[in-house]
Amino acid sequence: MNKRYIVIMAGLAIAIASCGKKTEVPEGSADTLAVAEPVETKKGNTNYKPAFEGQTRIAGVKTSTAYDVAILDSTLSRPWGIAALPDGRLLITEKGGAMRIASADGKPGSPLKGVPKVDAAGQGGLLGICLDPAFAQNRMVYWAFSEPVSGGNLTSVAKGKLSADEKSLEGVKVIYRATPAYKGTLHYGGRVLFSKEGHLYLSTGERSDLETRAQAQDLNSGLGKIIRITTDGKPVAGNPFEGKSGARPEIYSYGHRNVQGIAFHPQTGDLWENEFGPRGGDELNRIEPGKNYGWPVITYGIEYSGKTIGDSIQVKESMEQPVYYWDPVVSPSGMTFYTSDVISEWKNNLFISCLSGMHIARIVIENNKVVGEERLLSDQEQRFRDITQGTDGALYAVTDQGRLYKISKK
Repeated sequence: MNKRYIVIMAGLAIAIASCGKKTEVPEGSADTLAVAEPVETKKGNTNYKPAFEGQTRIAGVKTSTAYDVAILDSTLSRPWGIAALPDGRLLITEKGGAMRIASADGKPGSPLKGVPKVDAAGQGGLLGICLDPAFAQNRMVYWAFSEPVSGGNLTSVAKGKLSADEKSLEGVKVIYRATPAYKGTLHYGGRVLFSKEGHLYLSTGERSDLETRAQAQDLNSGLGKIIRITTDGKPVAGNPFEGKSGARPEIYSYGHRNVQGIAFHPQTGDLWENEFGPRGGDELNRIEPGKNYGWPVITYGIEYSGKTIGDSIQVKESMEQPVYYWDPVVSPSGMTFYTSDVISEWKNNLFISCLSGMHIARIVIENNKVVGEERLLSDQEQRFRDITQGTDGALYAVTDQGRLYKISKK
């Protein structure tokens, strides 16, 4: 029996504002929303100053459309990734190594056979998932996972064909490994995503520990990067470091800590990502090829111990600033842009599943700047791990506690 929660918020809407400063939107504009105070009210971990106005604690916004929140299922085991199949069903990964197809009404089937063994210790396991753009014809599925190998483990990408009877994955092959391997259990990154050109993007982490952290800046390491490869796992021709000595040609961007969310903006086509900060400094970035996003040289966070990181700087020439950051952290994970007209005020907004924040963040972006933030489903007290848009225009989200949510227009 589905539990339903109805959320109705009326008479509120959007305007550009930053750091709590209010700006009125002219009457009759596309989004006539009233501006609220920032959604974050807790004291930050640092007293670092943002590099520009609106980089953090932007004004809050409220959805005016009535929407319904349904728990479709609560039996999943630590679901990690979710993708929408063309017929409205969902393909879901579970951290422990199972991949399941859920019916349109959210009932998960038996685990598919053929999934390679994963190292599920710590933050590892069966991670992000996506479908080939030509899935309707070739039935190919791609996923990331923490693979046990000689010398430890690493973030890998595999592909396989969903069998005709939908009970297994056929011809499974690991196409890419983000070396070097490391004996650790943290920061695998693990999202995979196709661009409209048919290129496959993978996010990796720098494996967290001090001895691997610096590899985020190392162009001869697959750690702390966004990788762009073909469906065969080869570097895409024209990648930014192609032909550069001492650099891996599959690297698209670098200087990342632990990227668990990647998505393409539906209007601009730009790649956006989010990544975990330490204590403070979770980031939202617009990714440009070949750019350095700073970790661990610049950061808006501190060590979990309370000590500063490196030289305790937030700005450095040749290193990119986050478009937005959070302090305290929300632990951003999977994310998606909303492209449907079903809830028109959400169109082109970014939705981020937040773990420690225990909510879904709605982020309003205009001209590559964040102009509004809303926290959805915070009353559910769930660690939201991933979110996707279904073929019906609804949002579907999974949580570490095993729930599958549907968020749809009332």
